[in-house]
Amino acid sequence: MEFRDVVRRRRMVRSYAPVPVDPAVVDRLLEHAVRAPSAGFSQGWAFLRLDTPRDVDRFWSATTPPEAASGTPSAWLRGMRTAPVVIVPLSNRSAYLERYAESDKGWTDRDEARWPVPYWHVDTGMAALLILQTAVDEGLGACFFGIPGSQVEELRAEFGVPVDYTPIGAITVGHRLPDPGSPGSPARRTRRPIEEVVHRGDW
Repeated sequence: MEFRDVVRRRRMVRSYAPVPVDPAVVDRLLEHAVRAPSAGFSQGWAFLRLDTPRDVDRFWSATTPPEAASGTPSAWLRGMRTAPVVIVPLSNRSAYLERYAESDKGWTDRDEARWPVPYWHVDTGMAALLILQTAVDEGLGACFFGIPGSQVEELRAEFGVPVDYTPIGAITVGHRLPDPGSPGSPARRTRRPIEEVVHRGDW
């Protein structure tokens, strides 16, 4: 598939066919993820790969707030839970602070204030985008979404995630189903004209 076709076809998919994803394809998703830009080549990221029914169920049990788990699941949650694969990208701030304390960078104070933007999150987000794009190239669907803040510690406890690593979200992956969308969903919204978001020279 041409790269421009990958970009144009990428969208968030919220329901999946009951078909497993080839483990070799999941391998490729992650092999591409680690090709993302990385400030100072810090590589301060990690990826929690959940591709068995048991592990996927553990993910949803850990990340679904009690009030949502106790009632009737929303259409969004019912659709997302059909994904056979979940990947959790995690960033590691310490890896960046330590890398930039080395002699070629010289920020030995390890002061986070030197970073006007937290590049550990930015770079991990770029890695997540490569996963989404690779899924399209493989003929799959995927969706990046946030993990409720109230459930992050539950996720850490369930999967033994070290304290230095912060989940920036999660990605479901699977074979696509037609997505009719819902009112207010991106499927029913139009993309803003490029003239509204690109400011050439001055704002």
